[in-house]
Amino acid sequence: MKKLFAFATLLVALFSLAACGGSRDIDTLTVLFVPSRDAQEILDTTAPLAELLKAELAELGFNVNEVVIQVGSSYEAVGEGMIAGTVDVGFLPGGTYALYSGDGEIDVILASTRGGLNKDSANAADWNDGLPTEGDASNQVTYYRSLLVAGPSAVGRALADKVNAGQELTWEDFNSATWCIQSPTSSAGTIYPSVALFNRFGNKVSDLNSTVAPGGYGPSMASLAAQNCDVATIYADARRDYAEAWTTTYGRPASIWAETDVILVTDGIFNDTISVSNETVNAALKEALQEAFINIIGTDVGKEIFAIYNHQGYKVVTDEDYEAARTAQSILQD
Repeated sequence: MKKLFAFATLLVALFSLAACGGSRDIDTLTVLFVPSRDAQEILDTTAPLAELLKAELAELGFNVNEVVIQVGSSYEAVGEGMIAGTVDVGFLPGGTYALYSGDGEIDVILASTRGGLNKDSANAADWNDGLPTEGDASNQVTYYRSLLVAGPSAVGRALADKVNAGQELTWEDFNSATWCIQSPTSSAGTIYPSVALFNRFGNKVSDLNSTVAPGGYGPSMASLAAQNCDVATIYADARRDYAEAWTTTYGRPASIWAETDVILVTDGIFNDTISVSNETVNAALKEALQEAFINIIGTDVGKEIFAIYNHQGYKVVTDEDYEAARTAQSILQD
């Protein structure tokens, strides 16, 4: 009788473990990359990941029979597969994660990192000390910012003077300028500037009186230098990238740091994610995957694997970090 009771207790425990997704024996773990590069190139570069991930998870107590690495046919296909539970782990851009995670069926576990900058203030005037913005590889960050930069035109200088004097710019101030923007799907060039304007004034970039899309950040900086636009929307280190061209190709008499000023700083645009399906990945496996991917990218082989996506490291983030991306999605859908 005691043996029967013990056996019944064991069955209940095993059933409870399985019911809560607690099993540490996994037949297949499916990992999908989005097709942001050639699919075969991604598969060739990431080929060592399967065995590395199995080994790391084994060290953390999860026995995985097979790790399947695939490339989705589209960004949407990866997101939809995760919602359906046919994809366990997905490498999703921040915007794609925000779009597909609203109902809680997908959860972010890591964000990729890259070297930050020596300036990261949300206060625009703090960027305007006349000194170059410099990279800081020792400071790995999970996001970058978009900047609204005023150029050397009369309108641009008037806007910069107000910001540097500690005055708040009004919608009329912004609307008085001609803006160089990027395509509607550009995070730094259009989407996050729209979020910043919407949060402050209830208006978007599309509500401005005068905008032009020169066709890239280089053409935007050239137009700013030529005073064909007064303000340009750029990623935070764009001035550094175009500092030499400013005085050579674009023919300006002084440095880009002397002739441009930041007039608005957006929220952080969070980097690419590693996300998981809540249909198939439980809390314990999430933690193990976090540790496993951080360990892998800390190796030389891991750095080579993830270089295809320009990922230099990974840090733990939460769903709340992508709330601005959801705001951006909702604004764009209005």
